[in-house]
Amino acid sequence: MIHFTTDLRARLQAALSVHERREHPLEGRRHAAVAVVLVDSDAESHDGAAFLLCRRASRLSRHAGQWALPGGRLDDGETPLDAALRELGEELGLLLDRESVVGWLDDYPTRSGYVMTPVVLWGGANPGLEPAPDEVFAVYRIGLQALLDSEPRFISIPESDRPVLQLPLGNDLIHAPTAAILFQLRQVGLLGRSGERVDHLEQPVFAWR
Repeated sequence: MIHFTTDLRARLQAALSVHERREHPLEGRRHAAVAVVLVDSDAESHDGAAFLLCRRASRLSRHAGQWALPGGRLDDGETPLDAALRELGEELGLLLDRESVVGWLDDYPTRSGYVMTPVVLWGGANPGLEPAPDEVFAVYRIGLQALLDSEPRFISIPESDRPVLQLPLGNDLIHAPTAAILFQLRQVGLLGRSGERVDHLEQPVFAWR
C-alpha cells in the first residue's frame, strides 16, 4: 500500500518535472482544466494515499453519471491552474492554492470539442469536502495502489482506428479522457516512465457528444 509521505511527493514532483509535457493547440476547441487531487491516508481506515474521483450528477445535460475528475472550462483571462483551483472549490468545496501543485500532465483533446489540461495537486490529509449536488453525485477516494494494480485494457471499435482505453478500478471501468489522464499519472508519476503519451487513446462512442 502506498502511503503519501514527503518523500513520495518529492518523487512524484521529480518524475513529472522531467516529463516533457505535450500541449495541444485549441484549433477551434474550448480549453478546460482538470484537477488530479492526491490525498493522504484516511485517519480511520488507513487506506493509503489516494486520488479523488467524482461521479457526475445524473441531472447534468452532458456526460451525466460518468466518472470524472473535478474541472471545467476556462473563464476569460483564466490560466489552466486558475480554472482547476476554481472548479475544485465550486465542485468539491476544496480550496487549494498554487503551493499545492505537484506537477502537470499532457493535454488531452476530447471528442466533445475540448482540450483538457490536467494539473496534479496535493490536497493534504483528510480534506473536508462538500460536493455540489447539482454537479457531483458523489466523490470517492481511490487508492494509488489500486491505480498501480489496475490492468489497463485496450479495446478496438469499428468507429475509430485508435485503441479505446478501459481502466478497471474497483467494480467499474473508467474510460478516456479521465482514464487517459489517470493512466499517464500511473505511468509517468508512479512508474517513472517519462515521455509515455496518452493523447492517441480513444474515448468510447458514448463520450463523443
